[in-house]
Amino acid sequence: MRRGRIPLAIACCLLAAAVSACSGTPSLSCPSGTERWVEYRLFMGRGGPDGEVVHDDAWDVFLDEEVTPRFPEGLTVIDGAGQWRSSDGVIKQERSKVLVILAPPGGDAKARLDGISQVYKQRFSQKAVLQTVDEACVAFL
Repeated sequence: MRRGRIPLAIACCLLAAAVSACSGTPSLSCPSGTERWVEYRLFMGRGGPDGEVVHDDAWDVFLDEEVTPRFPEGLTVIDGAGQWRSSDGVIKQERSKVLVILAPPGGDAKARLDGISQVYKQRFSQKAVLQTVDEACVAFL
């Protein structure tokens, strides 16, 4: 990921956390036939200073070696197109991957995702991976 995005990403996360904490919203109440789970999303940029650094083949190897072993029970990968304004005011764009994991509350999913983020940043020289956490009502039909 490119320079200038980390402060914006951190600011967005802090703002979201503050709004959530201040709202006093109770935990999600799920309808009959569903269970409350946790939905995690990792937003992983594929670009670097000289263009794309995480090509499709490299992503596939990363998925096979790092993600699937940590979440063999299932996951979803979505292709994304990210955009942001750099510190010099220029709009930058890059392809991205969004990893979606649904897990029952109270497990170690967050720690496993943190491990994935660390390896991704090291392997592909990325400055950050954005992680979101939310509640979801889940039913396997």
